[in-house]
Amino acid sequence: MNTDGFSFSTCWNIKQHPDDGRGMIEGIRALGFGSVELNYNVTRAQLATIEPMIEAGEIRVSSVHHAFPFANDKDFDTDSLMLGYADEAKRKHAVELLKQSIEYADRYGAGAVVVHPGEVPFETNVDAELKRIYREQGRDSDAYAALWAEMAERRARLAPEYLARIRRSLEEACEFIARSGYRVAVGIETRARCYQIPTLREAGELIRGLEGGPVGLWYDIGHAMMMERMGLYDNAQDLPDVGPLIVGVHIHETIGLSDHWCPYVHSGDDVYFDRFLPVIDRAPIKVYELKAACEPDDIARSHALIANKLTALKG
Repeated sequence: MNTDGFSFSTCWNIKQHPDDGRGMIEGIRALGFGSVELNYNVTRAQLATIEPMIEAGEIRVSSVHHAFPFANDKDFDTDSLMLGYADEAKRKHAVELLKQSIEYADRYGAGAVVVHPGEVPFETNVDAELKRIYREQGRDSDAYAALWAEMAERRARLAPEYLARIRRSLEEACEFIARSGYRVAVGIETRARCYQIPTLREAGELIRGLEGGPVGLWYDIGHAMMMERMGLYDNAQDLPDVGPLIVGVHIHETIGLSDHWCPYVHSGDDVYFDRFLPVIDRAPIKVYELKAACEPDDIARSHALIANKLTALKG
């Protein structure tokens, strides 16, 4: 299949090749992709066999996913306060990790670093409880409405202070990029939990507040679908404002509140995902981010549908 212009995330098969970076990349190449996103679970040991492939031109790197390489530290994993820590030592360490990810991206010729910038902390996992109620009782239930209102009030009240620290951290990253002469963008990603930052509007405020710095929105389509279904934001309403700020997309579909499925194929819906095709078309970097349950034939069918629909979209 023709995959020109598309990349593929190593999250798909990294668990199948925990000690074999070359085997992981060859598995993706066998799908027909010549470009990869190296995700945050890629280790330095795996890079020992991946880097020669990059240097030899066997594979291209579109993007790396922060923190990169794998940081075995719960304080700085993908679901943490990351760039928004009130503890200054932790915030500075998060920035240093981001600088490291940027350096790797530049070394590999990648165009962007995908970043989970932070979240509003809760004592319990309110997102997991909301998703449980959503599945068992529905979004229109009294139980969902009550807990959502509680979550939304705390999120709205505390988000500004975390956004301010995230902005400060991103400013430091921008200064580092400029000082180093790198041509790498930082893409702040739409998230999969309702208390995580950013919403689309928060992303727009953060990016525009950086006054032209190399920071944009990394629009994760499946996550955005999930957050819309839960009630955090409305893609149709908010996307037009932030669309010009998008530096990359993660392509996958959410079925209910389960994400990382092949668009069109696993949902069996030939129409719903169409609304995201213009975003994919315009995105500078296009990355499939699929789970291991997606079989090669499913991936090929899904990509063929997307490619054909994009061709039709262009007329």
